[in-house]
Amino acid sequence: MNAIIDNFRLAFGTFLSHPMRTFLTLLGIVIGAMTVVAMMGMLEGLRIKMTDDMSGLGSNGFQIQREPSGFGRHNWDEIAKRPKLNRGDLEAVAELPNVAAATGEAFSGGQRIATSDRETQPNVLIWGATAQALRTNALDLGHGRFYEETEEADRRAVAVLGTDVADLLFPDVDPLGKSIRVNNRPFRVVGVLTRKGASLMGGSQDNMVLIPLGTFESLFGAQRSLNISIQAASADVMDRAQEEVRLLMRRRHNLQPHQEDDFALYSNESATQMLNQLSSVVTAASFGICLLSLIVGGIGILNIMLVSVTERTKEIGIRKALGAKKRRILAQFATEAVLLSLVGGVLGVLLGLGISGLARWLIELPTQVPMWAMSLSLGMSMVVGLSFGIYPAARAAALDPVEAMRAD
Repeated sequence: MNAIIDNFRLAFGTFLSHPMRTFLTLLGIVIGAMTVVAMMGMLEGLRIKMTDDMSGLGSNGFQIQREPSGFGRHNWDEIAKRPKLNRGDLEAVAELPNVAAATGEAFSGGQRIATSDRETQPNVLIWGATAQALRTNALDLGHGRFYEETEEADRRAVAVLGTDVADLLFPDVDPLGKSIRVNNRPFRVVGVLTRKGASLMGGSQDNMVLIPLGTFESLFGAQRSLNISIQAASADVMDRAQEEVRLLMRRRHNLQPHQEDDFALYSNESATQMLNQLSSVVTAASFGICLLSLIVGGIGILNIMLVSVTERTKEIGIRKALGAKKRRILAQFATEAVLLSLVGGVLGVLLGLGISGLARWLIELPTQVPMWAMSLSLGMSMVVGLSFGIYPAARAAALDPVEAMRAD
């Protein structure tokens, strides 16, 4: 035990006697450990945020869209030829035995909403939807009511506000019953949604106005393809409901067995799969950067240890002449290398945690660093230190004491 304590004392003494050299040697190790911790923390935050955002489809929810996800390569010329999803598709889907509810949806972004004395920036999302939108998108009303099926069928000018729009246009009054203008048409406010916060991409999910789909089509045109959000009857029949919808859409689009789907189905599970694919790529890249940084740091440790052996040749000779054995000299220099890399690893982990916390504060990403990422960073740092420090330590242990004491 005394020998171990003595090795640590000598190692720290060496570091403190050459602070700038020690700092520069640590950089590679610090960067490597910091990269792993920060990237894993942000990836975990991304996964948590994605799961939270996709819960908007509901636990039993999924969606049909005309276009595939932006992930991966797609032939957009072929996708442009796909048939648009329409109200006939919506009505057919709603009749399926394992579908509890279905909603047709269309969107128009970059809109300005106004009252008699206030207006928003031209960045509000207008969401046209049929009357089942709350159920199929896991939305909640904070105040008022949602529009009814008769109001959607009659194309009534009623609106449900997101909280950002409500707070901006009606900061001191109850918005219910008040009038707003959407695309220069007056609408009566009948409800306000509960706040959802920022989305995965950083934008607000509360900067929107829901209006009946028929009213939306009269304002912005009925030529666009609908998204169809679906709620399965239960979690137990979720897979069966998706398969029913898939077969129905293939029949309606007259697809042959050998032809691919000309629509896309999304669910919480499919979104999670896409995120996992993205995460695996980012994880591999971060580990590649980490490995390169650790190799650079290991070379720095190798260099400083060789310099240290050269500078302390006479000290080594005296210690061996006084009876120090090879394994004691080997342990001393190996301890210095491992301790140096461990200090770098600890600093890297702390910096990574700081970056992860900064991301939580700046972009409201619920970052969470896994314990395995911190342990792996420290473990890899120590392995690198030992691997690159063993040669200088062995060289020091092999010095002839007589020749070593003659060194200048």
